[in-house]
Amino acid sequence: MAFAVEFVSPETSLYSGEGTQVVARTRGGGEIAFLAGHEPFIGSLQVSEVRVTEAAGETRSFAVRSGFVSVTGEKVTVLSDLAVPSTDIDTAAAQADLAVAEEALRSDEHNAFALEDQKWAELRLRLATGADA
Repeated sequence: MAFAVEFVSPETSLYSGEGTQVVARTRGGGEIAFLAGHEPFIGSLQVSEVRVTEAAGETRSFAVRSGFVSVTGEKVTVLSDLAVPSTDIDTAAAQADLAVAEEALRSDEHNAFALEDQKWAELRLRLATGADA
């Protein structure tokens, strides 16, 4: 059974359509799949991939820096301050971001900001190249 899926950021609507499943990774909750009729839910997203399985069977993938997922029985909404469809990832920018993060971590391996930047760059590179996690 299909349900409405909206994926938005402050600048634009990244996706709007019908889906049969949305898979996201929430902080403290791990990976969770949402299907039609799912109990209402709100969760905070960590740096991760969000996958939308469309009613026609195709899966769309998004790199998410952070945000929230809101679920009602008939709609899943992903709100993210920074997200990009896997098909639109700029690998050169992701590689440059990774180099900057790694340089910052060389001087302070516990730098929380640099660790998040590193995860964000690595996620984009993994999704862009189709490499396994």
